[in-house]
Amino acid sequence: MGSQEVTDWQGKHVTVAGLGVSGIPAAKVLHGLGAVVTVVNDGDDERSRAQAAELEALGITVRLGDGATLPEGTELIVTAPGWKPDKPLFAAAAAAGIPVWGDVELAWRLRGPDAAPWLAVTGTNGKTTTVQMLASILKAAGLRTAAVGNIGVSLLDAVLGEERYDVLAVELSSYQLHWAPSLRAHSGAVLNLAPDHLDWHGSMEAYAADKGRIYEGNRVACVYNLADKATEDLVREADVEEGCRAVGFTLGTPGPSQLGVVEGILVDRAFVENRQKNAQELAEVSDVKPPAPHNIANALAAAALARAFGVPAAAVRDGLRAFTPDAHRIAHVADADGVAYVDDSKATNTHAAEASLAAYESIVWIAGGLAKGATFDELVAKSAKRLRGVVLIGTDRALIREALVRHAPEVPVVDLDRTDTGAMLAAVREARGLARKGDTVLLAPACASMDMFANYNKRGDAFAEAVRELGASA
Repeated sequence: MGSQEVTDWQGKHVTVAGLGVSGIPAAKVLHGLGAVVTVVNDGDDERSRAQAAELEALGITVRLGDGATLPEGTELIVTAPGWKPDKPLFAAAAAAGIPVWGDVELAWRLRGPDAAPWLAVTGTNGKTTTVQMLASILKAAGLRTAAVGNIGVSLLDAVLGEERYDVLAVELSSYQLHWAPSLRAHSGAVLNLAPDHLDWHGSMEAYAADKGRIYEGNRVACVYNLADKATEDLVREADVEEGCRAVGFTLGTPGPSQLGVVEGILVDRAFVENRQKNAQELAEVSDVKPPAPHNIANALAAAALARAFGVPAAAVRDGLRAFTPDAHRIAHVADADGVAYVDDSKATNTHAAEASLAAYESIVWIAGGLAKGATFDELVAKSAKRLRGVVLIGTDRALIREALVRHAPEVPVVDLDRTDTGAMLAAVREARGLARKGDTVLLAPACASMDMFANYNKRGDAFAEAVRELGASA
């Protein structure tokens, strides 16, 4: 399996590529195992120097400002997931026959012989929410678990820490999967696939292939989205263990080997006796918070992975009821004058914004920011009939404006040509002017935030603050 190999790390020369949230723990762990560790990093700023000093105090060599040259004697590279595959360091490693692992691969290889199995989730959008729902369901079943991986809790910490787990709910990005060749999850899910990070992967095909690695070697279930054929194609291509099943989820009525929705009830026709005839009720749609369509899909995917692990139906319901979503994910901020104000600042790409827009009937949409190479025609065309009005902010707002001219010419658009701190307040004021009773003012930018804000959290906070300020003066 690759994971249970006992490697003698003593004296092994390992190069860690990149400081940061995965590089520093990896360097410390490997150093602790007796490896001779050199960290290489492109940047040489104040933060990097402070991080380097901390590692050098432990006896770890750090090379700042040169992430391209392969240190002499390197036997293995452990890379931060964000490093692009086409970097010169990796070309040098390939030429020298040196393996490259990511932090996920390292964690997988360092697991003990009785380690907790992994239930793994990837997809363009919804990963974090699904993994948190899954952990909540597993906890409701009385299992010792944690939501780990791309979610903030380091997999290395989870694998090597004192705490013993029965099962781990693991969020994996396409970057992490790219660098995790021997990972074999108990069961895996690809929630959806839409163009994202193509600058990193080089093509949609390469991006999809990396996502599909989550299915390799699955033992019980490969969970896919019936509404997204690309996810099913990845299941077909995967090399799984004997007896592993393809399990679909759908917002419609499920067929055998599927989970779906019937008259407001989440039902399971995959993990029941006699799948042809029987269905197991799991939870009500109203148990899912918020009950927006894409979030019900997240809940079904989480339920499928939990059921694959043998969790009883009651735990699915209890876990979904106990779950509270993170801030800035379709978060209801306030109602004022019959208008709802909703913060989905986390919708940083078109696919996430499309899901958000689909959750409401009549919308005043606040959008814009850094487009990251995205195009907006498909998003606007699909959502045009729901739009009461649009307020545009941010550097790349012209791209959205042009798509609105093409696909929603009747919709009134306010174009805010400002990026100062008062811009969000101005945007919310304009949105309030466009909204009618029963409408939803929705911040779902479809763009990254860094042109105006430190991150999407700060953007969402600014929106909520503006809503409260205007509510108070309404």
